[in-house]
Amino acid sequence: MINNLCRRSYFNSFISAMLNLLVGVNMVKVTFLKIGYIGATTLIDALLDERASRKDISVRVVSSGCKMDDDEAVDAAKIAASVPTDLYVVVSPNAGLSGPTKAREVLKETRKPIIVVSDEPSRKAARSLPDEGMGYIVLYPDSMIGAKQDFLDPVEMALFNSDVIRVLAVTGVFRLLHTELDRVIKQIEKGEKPELPQVIANKERALAHSGLENPYAHAKAMASFEAARKVADLSTEGCFKVQERENYIPIVAGAHELMRLAALMADEAREVEKANDSVKRVVHYRSGELRSKAQLFSKFEK
Repeated sequence: MINNLCRRSYFNSFISAMLNLLVGVNMVKVTFLKIGYIGATTLIDALLDERASRKDISVRVVSSGCKMDDDEAVDAAKIAASVPTDLYVVVSPNAGLSGPTKAREVLKETRKPIIVVSDEPSRKAARSLPDEGMGYIVLYPDSMIGAKQDFLDPVEMALFNSDVIRVLAVTGVFRLLHTELDRVIKQIEKGEKPELPQVIANKERALAHSGLENPYAHAKAMASFEAARKVADLSTEGCFKVQERENYIPIVAGAHELMRLAALMADEAREVEKANDSVKRVVHYRSGELRSKAQLFSKFEK
């Protein structure tokens, strides 16, 4: 039985290799190191292969879970460093914190390209990353959660992140994110030295990738983006600046209500585009090539 399994595994590997040769694909290995959580953490790796059909990439994910302290971050980084990889993508809140910083130091020893994906508090730390040979993508509307014990339970956490994901998807942040990662992957596939991104995903840059055509949909998405960004101010105030329980609970609750409104506006923007049959879809083909269309029944174009 074991021999049969081995033969089957070898056969499947052989078939996969032959398919790669037929489509002219060089496999690029991408490892995501997730330290703590931002909204993008959950789906960032799935953005690269939404139908599990790409033959040009192999993805591995290593995570420290919600913890970000030095020991957890370094342990996860050591595991990631042991994985054969062409590109590392490190996802965490505030890239300037000690845990994510020490994790990057571990990965630097591999001498592989590293891209840091983080939230707005990372913008200062991001400026020094190119000097260390790393790229960065800073996501402005991926705001901090209201992490107070009196308020945040597992259900509230899940709902908040589902709202964040909707905002990031509709306002163009996710499209910008996967486009930059796809660009670097293609450069590595061609044997080129990758040009690592130095991207601040503000509203102008994000909305330029949203594909929204209707001006009202665009306006709603802009409002959604800015509302989601404002959530960070409230969450920071409630979690770190206000000590009285009767004061910080309404603040963090208000932050979550504002993120919910941001998600609703994003949803309205998407519905406007659907009503106009102008939703832009950009898909990954098996080779990793991106093709797009702007009407439901139209065909994809290069």
